[in-house]
Amino acid sequence: MTARKHTALPKARILIEALPWLTRHNGRIVVIKFGGNAMVNEDLKAAFAQDVAFLRQVGLKPVVVHGGGPQISAQLDRHGLVSEFKAGLRVTTPEAMDVVRMVLAGQVQRELVGLLNQHGPLAVGMTGEDAHTITATQHRPLIDGEAVDIGRVGEITAIDTGAIEALLADGRIPVISSIARSADDGHVYNVNADTAAAALAAALGAETLMVLTDVEGLYEDWPHSDDVISRLTATQLEKLLPELSAGMVPKMEGCLFAVRNGVTTARVIDGRVPHAILLEIFTDEGIGTMVVPDGRGVPEAPHAPHVSEGGAK
Repeated sequence: MTARKHTALPKARILIEALPWLTRHNGRIVVIKFGGNAMVNEDLKAAFAQDVAFLRQVGLKPVVVHGGGPQISAQLDRHGLVSEFKAGLRVTTPEAMDVVRMVLAGQVQRELVGLLNQHGPLAVGMTGEDAHTITATQHRPLIDGEAVDIGRVGEITAIDTGAIEALLADGRIPVISSIARSADDGHVYNVNADTAAAALAAALGAETLMVLTDVEGLYEDWPHSDDVISRLTATQLEKLLPELSAGMVPKMEGCLFAVRNGVTTARVIDGRVPHAILLEIFTDEGIGTMVVPDGRGVPEAPHAPHVSEGGAK
């Protein structure tokens, strides 16, 4: 009997540590941007699906938004279409857009929905086109002061959360591909998934935006140091934006937009760590970088109940 108690005690401690976080997040919406290595590594994909299903089963309302850069590049290569980038964005011809749409909605999304649904009838796939969830107009980035046409790359003009909210009310997990239709010309546009996740988090009044990436978080003095900034305010982040690497800019701009538009916290976390989402939400340490609104301060760790040596009381 004593041996059994001692074997189970570490498990009880872990569950009790999660309890205050579960209480805080119960019933709240968490928007998760799925990307980076977590999208291409089979073990990480499976762990991600477990994490998201776990969130749903313990009373949170996860919404998953995904892109698919590596998969799109591979499929364009197969079709003999060249991947060209300007201002850090993929030049997307109408032919390339057909491939983007097919890969995102027909391959990446389907696989993710399938992984989540191994844990129950949970996930429903949709794109920004469905029910006018995301509306966009053509994005023309400035290069040397001039607006440049890079094809079917979209800039979000409106969000309609009705379909997502209906799915959440039904206990489902929406899995959203970041493509949108334009109200101007009727064309379908490819939208940056970090930007889409941030816009959806704000429109949904999410508690948290989580962005999976391939680094540990926002570095304090990269490349001279690999110390990660664990927490910072919106204003502190805004000052850092001009110094960031191109790949981090849309992620951190998304975090900034989210916390300035009603989201309580935005986090960039290392998707190369298995179960990174659970570690970030349900432990005192957390991982990655957390952004909070100005003036609100940093959310303190809720107090965890004590587990005695005799077991949970």
